[in-house]
Amino acid sequence: MRRSIGQLAGLALGLVLSLAPARSLLAQSSGVHPVPAPHVAAVERRGAIVIDGRITEAAWNDATPITDFTQVDPDQGKPASQGTEVRILYDADAIYVAARMHDSAGPGGINTHLTRRDQDFGSDYFHIILDSYHDHLGRAIFQVNPSGVKSDALDQGGFGADDGWDPVWEAATSIDSTGWSAEMRIPFSQLRFKRDSEQTWGVQLRRYVARRHEETIWAYWTKTEAGGPSRFGHLEGLHIAAQPHHVEVLPYVVSRARYLEPAGPGDPFNDGSLRDIRGGADVKALLTTNLTLDATINPDFGQVESDPAVVNLTAFETFLQERRPFFIEGSGIFGFGGFSCFFCSNTSSIETFYSRRIGRSPQGNANGDWVDAPENSTILGAAKITGRTGNGFSVGVLDAVTRKEMASVIDTAQPGSPLRKFDTQVEPFTNYFVGRVRRDLRGGDLVVGGIATSVVRDLSDSVLSTRLDRHAEVLGSDVIWAWKKKTYSLMASTAFSNIAGDTNAIRRAQYSPARYFQRPDRKNGDNGLFSRGLDPNATALRGYAGYARLAKDVGNWMWETSANIRSPGYEPNDLAFLSRADYKWMSANLFRYWTKPTKYYRNLALIGGSQQQFNYDGDRTDRQFHGYLGAELANFWNVSTFYIQRPESFDDRQTRGGPVVRVPKRTFVALNVNTDSRRSVVVSFNPNVSRNTDGGRGYSLSANVTVKPVSNVNVSLGPAVDFADARAQFVTSGADSTAALFYGRRYIFSNLKQRDLSMETRVNVTFTPTLSLEMYAQPFIASAAFYNYKQYDRPRGLQKTAFTPTEITQASRVYTVDVDGAGPAQPISFDNPDFTERSLRGNAVLRWEYRPGSTLFLVWSQSRDDFSADGDLVYSRDRSALFKAHPNNVFLLKASYWLGR
Repeated sequence: MRRSIGQLAGLALGLVLSLAPARSLLAQSSGVHPVPAPHVAAVERRGAIVIDGRITEAAWNDATPITDFTQVDPDQGKPASQGTEVRILYDADAIYVAARMHDSAGPGGINTHLTRRDQDFGSDYFHIILDSYHDHLGRAIFQVNPSGVKSDALDQGGFGADDGWDPVWEAATSIDSTGWSAEMRIPFSQLRFKRDSEQTWGVQLRRYVARRHEETIWAYWTKTEAGGPSRFGHLEGLHIAAQPHHVEVLPYVVSRARYLEPAGPGDPFNDGSLRDIRGGADVKALLTTNLTLDATINPDFGQVESDPAVVNLTAFETFLQERRPFFIEGSGIFGFGGFSCFFCSNTSSIETFYSRRIGRSPQGNANGDWVDAPENSTILGAAKITGRTGNGFSVGVLDAVTRKEMASVIDTAQPGSPLRKFDTQVEPFTNYFVGRVRRDLRGGDLVVGGIATSVVRDLSDSVLSTRLDRHAEVLGSDVIWAWKKKTYSLMASTAFSNIAGDTNAIRRAQYSPARYFQRPDRKNGDNGLFSRGLDPNATALRGYAGYARLAKDVGNWMWETSANIRSPGYEPNDLAFLSRADYKWMSANLFRYWTKPTKYYRNLALIGGSQQQFNYDGDRTDRQFHGYLGAELANFWNVSTFYIQRPESFDDRQTRGGPVVRVPKRTFVALNVNTDSRRSVVVSFNPNVSRNTDGGRGYSLSANVTVKPVSNVNVSLGPAVDFADARAQFVTSGADSTAALFYGRRYIFSNLKQRDLSMETRVNVTFTPTLSLEMYAQPFIASAAFYNYKQYDRPRGLQKTAFTPTEITQASRVYTVDVDGAGPAQPISFDNPDFTERSLRGNAVLRWEYRPGSTLFLVWSQSRDDFSADGDLVYSRDRSALFKAHPNNVFLLKASYWLGR
């Protein structure tokens, strides 16, 4: 996904204000420890242990306590202000961890919250990180807070933490007069490690004391050093006599009742009440100690949170976040390209895999008086194998099959004729495949890899064969090389795509907004191995992509330079997300980081740089100069601002397939303020403003207020307001032989006044660590008023001229452009595009893990939609219209039962 300006604040904050942990993920250390690693001997458990949070069993006395913790914050390098003792035992099946967190303020000094598993604690916590393969790349994170809430994440070899991983393990805590304690039992079956009978693992221990904002670790490195698993301590002498064999089966059954508004009176497919019941199962099997098979049969994702509403007036598809558990878990291993930047916008990693293509909405059309079409393609089954081999290979293989989908149609061919009833295919039987492999060399300082994806469709339907590719493939390779203790790094990746099918299907890809091969002023190259120009008879489209970054990632002064290209024919969208091809992008940044606290700030970051982009015709389609300033203040507020200046440039997308035009100089400024996250009320405030020399302007304000009235309740309100007044919004185009400068076609633009108002609301109530209620709602109102219709004076120009009253007329709600009345110019008509849209999306999920790994979900989802041609936003009117709109309600009961051995 290309990064938009609005996403820059989060990107910069993540890479700057959390620099130390970010560096740990980006720049894994070498196989030889730069400093001697602390170590502890593993001790075999010789007595019974009950995981109850009370470290009272005599067996714990056999383990040597780990007590030497060092501050990362607030006083970097100093000993921990609060004592911590950690003991580690093991037996034939599991590893056991006991942690005693002393607190000089007693129980009153402990900050804790009762939340659902894997949610942000915002409280004290303890966690242990295991590099169980001891390859200095991967890690498994197990975390617990004083309320006994668990969190876990997995990184199978430097791909990034996988928050969707939900291993079955035990944890319990207790609070007493001198602090709090935690006990953990982590089965070997949930970890991946070598087959050696005697093991040495990497281990890191971390404690956070919220009231002091104190983070302490056992294996220490500074904020300006590369960290990660190579700097972990060693857990030595683990004797694992037998390799674990583990199979988990998670069958489920779901019952659903839908109360949906019929399409109209007498709807034969919907009387307002629909019910169904279905079942399926997930399977997890440990193939070896380091390879896992995950499979799902007829999966259901009814408990997943709704997607937010958006208004998209561009030519490009909206990117939606993956929310389905099967595709989230282990997703990091399929990541490709190693994309990174200190500061960048409108660019991305090489697109190869976007899991929401699997089970997508049907792509075919069904037209008739009454239509019953499926919401999504049914996933018959999916399986993936992930893990690491003994000789340094990280492997990820995924295959999924979706069934042929049919829509039922009832139609009348002519008024008064009998009804026709028939089924039409809207999605073919499809197989999706992804294979990813990486090899670690030189102790993880050199990582090389490759990826292959494939989509194959059964296009026996003659209509779908003209719309969809018969098959599509992407092949890619990447390398990450770091040297001088990870101070410097080189990332590089390349990929090649191929799609094949009917000439009509390939023509659709050539005409898509990603490339607009039909653009009349395009300098079409040859269509040899790689596609460069329009070919109406083509049955294949091929292209390439490349990315490279050279950087200094460690120290107080850092820098980076990078380049990114997509050839015009690069097309991975059958199983990836690409909004734009046909560009050559380059960037450079200089980064200064201050880590020594002062009375004004705890850390400070300053970034300056520039980037630019050209299409393959040589037109400069973007240039920007940018700056960023961010700090963690002495009161633990985070504040940042960034500025982007863009001079005039060409735009080869503005006319939606027409000639290149020019866009004006633009300025964008944003501010981000986040208050202390430890407080019971936490506020973030994010205003931004944009202007251009053509008179266009935009204002946006988003905020989030999180209130924690008691330890188990979390309420979040996220209002957002957007105002935009554009000067060149594309409306439509039409053939007109008198528009000679524009190759016989007239392109109509207008001013656009757009207003968006939304409020994301979340309420989380956690009754116990295994019983929670989550509620989400997003009311959304958007309006768009088009006025002052105009056209560009000439291609590659900036000036525009409005149509006069004699050139554009309105009859009812239809506009007609006719520049010469009775002359030879062809009239172009279009409906009044003004609109006001209101929507409400929401759901409530009661989740109960009634036994380890087994879950019961009770879900209520509601949506309301209303549309009018008003073109303005009047809050009282639109709020009333929204709540008068017919509610569509869905009730779902889902139960799963974990079977494991």
